[in-house]
Amino acid sequence: MRHTRPVRLAALAAALIAGPVVLTAAPATAVTGPATPASDTTHAYTAQLILGDHDRGCSGVLVDREWLLTAASCFADNPVADLTVPAGKPKLKTTATIGRSDLTSTAGAVRQVVELVPRTDRDVVLARLNRPVTNVTPVALATTAPTTGEELKLAGYGRSTTEWAPLNLHTGAFSVDTSDATTATVTGKDGAAACKGDTGGPLVRVTGGTPQLAALSSRSYQGGCFGTDATETRTGGIAARVDDLASWVDSKVGAPRITDFNCDGTEDIAIADPKATVGGKAGAGLVRIVYGGGKGTAEIHQDLDWVPDIAETDDWFGEAIATVDYDEDGCTDLVVGTPSEDIGTATDTGVVDILHGAPGGLGTGTKKNTHYQQGAGNGSLSASANESGDRLGQTLAAATTNAGEPFIVIGEPGEALGSVVKAGQAFYVHGTTNVSIHQDSLDVPGAVEANDGFGGAVAADSNHIAISAPGEAIGTKADAGNLAVFDPNKLNAEGRPTPLFGLDQDLDTVSGGAEAGDQFGKSLALVPYRPAGAATANESILAVGSPGEDLPIDGVDKADVGSVHTFRVTGSGTYSQLSGFSQGTATDDVTGTAEVGDAFGSTLTAVNTAPRAVSTTETLKLAVGVTGEAIGTVTKAGAIQTFSLLGTPGANDRWLEAGNGAGIPGTPGANQNLGSSIHFTGTHLYAGMPYGPSAYGTLYALPMSNVTAGGTVAAVTTYQPGQGGLPSAGARFGYAAR
Repeated sequence: MRHTRPVRLAALAAALIAGPVVLTAAPATAVTGPATPASDTTHAYTAQLILGDHDRGCSGVLVDREWLLTAASCFADNPVADLTVPAGKPKLKTTATIGRSDLTSTAGAVRQVVELVPRTDRDVVLARLNRPVTNVTPVALATTAPTTGEELKLAGYGRSTTEWAPLNLHTGAFSVDTSDATTATVTGKDGAAACKGDTGGPLVRVTGGTPQLAALSSRSYQGGCFGTDATETRTGGIAARVDDLASWVDSKVGAPRITDFNCDGTEDIAIADPKATVGGKAGAGLVRIVYGGGKGTAEIHQDLDWVPDIAETDDWFGEAIATVDYDEDGCTDLVVGTPSEDIGTATDTGVVDILHGAPGGLGTGTKKNTHYQQGAGNGSLSASANESGDRLGQTLAAATTNAGEPFIVIGEPGEALGSVVKAGQAFYVHGTTNVSIHQDSLDVPGAVEANDGFGGAVAADSNHIAISAPGEAIGTKADAGNLAVFDPNKLNAEGRPTPLFGLDQDLDTVSGGAEAGDQFGKSLALVPYRPAGAATANESILAVGSPGEDLPIDGVDKADVGSVHTFRVTGSGTYSQLSGFSQGTATDDVTGTAEVGDAFGSTLTAVNTAPRAVSTTETLKLAVGVTGEAIGTVTKAGAIQTFSLLGTPGANDRWLEAGNGAGIPGTPGANQNLGSSIHFTGTHLYAGMPYGPSAYGTLYALPMSNVTAGGTVAAVTTYQPGQGGLPSAGARFGYAAR
């Protein structure tokens, strides 16, 4: 049954994609034998895909708890002529049912396909699910090609001999005829054939009782399938090989999620300018969007008809931003904090908005905005009152739980609790509800006190949440600072993330000592951590900035030089300190020398560039903002210092200042405070310079090699008003970026 590619396209049936699907309740007898009973989990990794309103039906296979492999032809406009499929969100709503041999049962899971990553050389596409599947074991990819005469087992949800849309999975044995670089020809044994709806179904070899995915069903003559001309008796077909795709799958599955507001598979960037003038209102604030792939820019502010409120002087819309796919549709949503928003007579009470992504970009979909303010909506926010100085949304963090539920943490450090002013609180927002967290909440360490500023910094990953109170007094030491760590995967009796422990520098388990003005927890960063021997990254590394820390340098006490501490937080909620970071002395192996007012640790950002893999020195990165750094005689020019979260600080650090060759051009300038705006993605460090030298502000995207010890300097991407389609206007462009 050896054919050249043109013959395959012409001679084989158009595809194995089912047309409009009408589910029936009658028992199914598949082509290859009786229906698979609900109790049979042998092929639980097999998925049924329904596109649109039952416009098409296909099969697929779970290869990772968040990803399926299936045929690109399932999503192609005309699979007979062209298998090209755009990356990103599928054109049609696609529902995947996994682990359900009997579709009328409740076994397995039902998910939505929210992203496609197609191959260009064969009929294969990776399909990301909106949430992980935790009760079905994915199948491993084979590592050798199908061989002539080998038997492979096909599983699929396609037509049977008698039914258009069977309600049960069916299987059949196929013999391999030949294979080439990307495909294999197969022939059904004992009358087995792949039918419409079996496209993308797994062809599995079993070795030592263990299934291995060798190929995906692609095209077939469909002899004996329901609706096929009775004169067609051939049971042969074409399968798309996947045994050589493990590295490609791993590179996609194991990469950090990108910001993708228009869900086209290309990375976008949101850049805040909270001091920008909007409609003549100075300091109203806006966020500029640069869509990847040359798809243009956008400007978002409160004078748009789909964004709540109106632009007002000194609102500072965009002072804090975060990103997450909150509605799980495959399009990244932008979370915007406007902590200086006035509501009624309450000044600087603050609001937060989720601006929803869509294929046309932010604000173009049916759902455009979800608004949060005190005294409105539901949950704890509804029960709270707007008061002057609350500053809701001054800090933001967003992530998803291990079960895939998106959540947001909103800091409100100015909140008065009862008569206690500026005690501070945070809100945990998930689904359609929210709950407050403060130091009088169940089991939260510390106590509500004036000027604690709980919520002054927040950080989150899939395993943990950290909320700090940098103004916390430890004993009589004002502004010494502390923090609390929570588990978002377990809600306690009050419906809050479960508190795990608190940290401050008077604990024996934390180096140093609590001192007035340390501001321990002024900045925070959290990343998932997978230690050697662990199956998943179920731990975290927490970095804590203490920019007011005084340190003795060469026998002289230097005020406000700053430090950073890192901690390993286990899945069970215990912790241990990993390392301490500071510039130290001129003779140690860490670049730089600690000087008065450096404020090392004013800002932090961290990333795990390979969150599925065992964590290494290379994959866990930390960047520290040193905003008060003097470069020569230039005061507060600022700098950025990068480290590995696992490696020895001095052996893995890199120093970045304006004009030193690492990618930030120009020369150091007074009060530029480089390091005030930093953010890691999986591929870049974004460094904002909102305080000059440009009058508008600038953002630089530095490749990882530029910020890694010993790395080569690659080209830097510059975002600046007046360039690349961005309007020539602004005041603090680059204040934050996501």
